[in-house]
Amino acid sequence: MTDLTAAPPAQGYVLRRLYFIRFAFALVWAGVLIATAAAQGPLLTVLVVIYPLVDAAAVAWQLRSEGKGASPRIAEMLNIVLSLAAAIGLGILSTISVGAILAGWGVWAILSGITQLVTALLRRSAGGQIPLVISGAISVLAGGGFLASGLQGGSGAIGIGGYAVLGGIFFLIAAIRLSVVVRRNA
Repeated sequence: MTDLTAAPPAQGYVLRRLYFIRFAFALVWAGVLIATAAAQGPLLTVLVVIYPLVDAAAVAWQLRSEGKGASPRIAEMLNIVLSLAAAIGLGILSTISVGAILAGWGVWAILSGITQLVTALLRRSAGGQIPLVISGAISVLAGGGFLASGLQGGSGAIGIGGYAVLGGIFFLIAAIRLSVVVRRNA
């Protein structure tokens, strides 16, 4: 259960806004990916590079808004590094095959899922983190599936879009839950 002893309201508002933005981005990104997945090439490369870059930027924004004393900073900084490395790696892998993209995406999903899980657990006092704990765990499991599919020569990137939608939904749930917590503690 989420600990409802909230962090400062300003942090709750920033996190809520960030979670709503991440939800909207995930839906738009997934829609474009799903609509264009059959047309492999430069657009797919751009899409698979943009997603981890936006993830890194969102985590950096979150870190900046928290100030220097926040506890999960190490996990968040690691997530930024992993996402930047994923963007570079996925750009390279996209020149090889969709299977290579899936394998790379899987590794990133596993590692970033672990950091999301750790961050959400450390931030549980801010409220609204249970959906992000679940999302982090799902990322680890889905990442394993993407990795296995990629290593077996998978050729469809649409599953990545579904994964992004599911992640976006968890950010929406966390934003709504955090809205309730912020209102209660205001």
